[in-house]
Parts: sequence; C-alpha cells; structure tokens
Amino acid sequence: MAKKSLLNSVLAGLSVVMFLVALGMVFFYAPREATMGEVQRIFYFHVATAWVGFFGFFITFLGGAVYLATNNRRWDILAFSSAEIGLVFITMTLVTGMLWAKPAWGTYWTWEPRLTISAVQWLLYVAYIMLRGSVLSPEREARFAAVYGIAAFVTVPLSWFAIRWWRTIHPQIVSSEGMALTAKMIYTLLFSLATFTLVYVTLLRQRIQLEKTRDQLAALRLQHDQAAQND
Repeated sequence: MAKKSLLNSVLAGLSVVMFLVALGMVFFYAPREATMGEVQRIFYFHVATAWVGFFGFFITFLGGAVYLATNNRRWDILAFSSAEIGLVFITMTLVTGMLWAKPAWGTYWTWEPRLTISAVQWLLYVAYIMLRGSVLSPEREARFAAVYGIAAFVTVPLSWFAIRWWRTIHPQIVSSEGMALTAKMIYTLLFSLATFTLVYVTLLRQRIQLEKTRDQLAALRLQHDQAAQND
C-alpha cells in the first residue's frame, strides 16, 4: 500500500510539472499561427484531450470485453473508472472545440457530421455513467455495462473517420500529406499528448483505488448486517 501511495504521489507530481511545461510550450514555444493567430493555441489542448478521451473509451471497451470473458470484478472496475475519466476529457474536448469554432466559423456549434457524432458520443457515455448503480444486482449491472461500453465504443472510430468519409468543415490535422504544422508545433503537440496521457494514468489509478475501497466498505457493511441478523 505504501509503494502504491508513493507511486501515486510521484505520478501526480510529475503530471503537474509536465502540465506546467506544456502550458509554457503552448504559449511561449510554439509559434503564432499565421491565419488564426492566438486562438490556434487551443488546438494543442483540444487534440490532447480528444486523444485521451478516445483512449479512455478504448480501455472501457477492452475492460468490458475481458470482464464478460472472465467475470473478474477488477476488469469491471477498470472499465467503469476509465469511462468516467474519458468522459471528463471528452467534455473538455467539446468545450475547447467550441471556443475554437466561434472565431473560426462564427458559431460555437454546427451540426456537421463530426460534431454530431461527438454530441451523440458524449450523451452515450453520460448514459453509461448514469446506468451504473441503477441495476439492483451488482453482477447484472457490471455485465450490462460491459455490453453497453462495447457498443458505445463504435462512436470512436466513427468520429475519427467522419472527416475522411463525409463532407465536413472540421479540419483534418493528419492526412496523406502529413501534418500541416511546423516542427515546433509538432513538438508542442506531442508533449501535450504525453502530458494528458500521464494525467489520465494518474487519475485512473486513483479512481480504481477509490472503487476498490468502496467495494471493501460494502463488504464490511454486509458482514456487519449479517452479524446483526445472527445476533
């Protein structure tokens, strides 16, 4: 337990340091974009949070699939914890996207294919979180949530390919011609991706531990109730 606590503290400290460095790179190292100007700097946070959100939903998909195969609670905890954190990051993606869209498109939101899929995705995972705890049987809840998490993951590849399959005003950063960024922009983006990924890992470890503690408290409460009934 002491080693886990120390590792969590190290990860948290490193996350803070990297986040501060990322902020410095975004605002002082990366050059000002010629067309959009300063508002383009939101891009580094927007892409990084989107990546972490998608990755979090993939872990939910993976954890749900393994839980269905093994019926091991640890995988259900992983899936649930990752979904919560992934939803937080996708929410940040939507917010930063709207802040970028207003000066770029003249509106905070438009129902083009990519954004429509993003809205549906957000609602699906909000429903996933609401689903947890709504089923009386914990095992049935976990199995139902696992199936739901697997099905909801289809929004991730749909979101990625939307700007490649359909007409959309959403910019395509990565294309067959490569990334339309300068070297300093690419370094800043990659560092932001690494930083937000580390933040995800740090939060995930904390959330898993919290869920395990909740299970332990529930088991103790059950033992107490059973002992009271026997008395």
